[in-house]
Amino acid sequence: MTDLPTAGRFDGKDHLLPVRVYYEDTDFTGVVYHANYVRYFERGRSDFLRAAGIGHTDLLESDDPLAFVVSELNIKYVRPAKIDDALVVRTRYEVVKGVRMLIKQTIERDGEVLCRADVVAACIHMDGRPRRPSKLLMQKVEPWLSGLSEPESTR
Repeated sequence: MTDLPTAGRFDGKDHLLPVRVYYEDTDFTGVVYHANYVRYFERGRSDFLRAAGIGHTDLLESDDPLAFVVSELNIKYVRPAKIDDALVVRTRYEVVKGVRMLIKQTIERDGEVLCRADVVAACIHMDGRPRRPSKLLMQKVEPWLSGLSEPESTR
């Protein structure tokens, strides 16, 4: 046993991150506050990268540092999550197109989808300008992409 928090695990091309709903995540009715789903999705994307072998610190400390910004986020709330629920954030990095990474995510309870998100994250230079993903990032992410990325020659 380790005292380190889990970064989840891969199931095929999907990354699964267990999340517990705490009192602080809920509104006065004991239902997860809508904005907290965005936090869960963010954790899923970050831990996907960590489990794939490249965390945000690695990207910032590389010779060619980069970061991400979410440029699009479309969420569909299906059913409410409630206090004490054990959830799974399922994350799939679909495709890389230019500076953008297209990501599909769900939050599930016992296999039932509670919430869906389509996310577009853009890679940026540290000054905020858009940029293509680094070779290091692509090496770590490409094996997990479910769609087709641009050929190496176009990067």
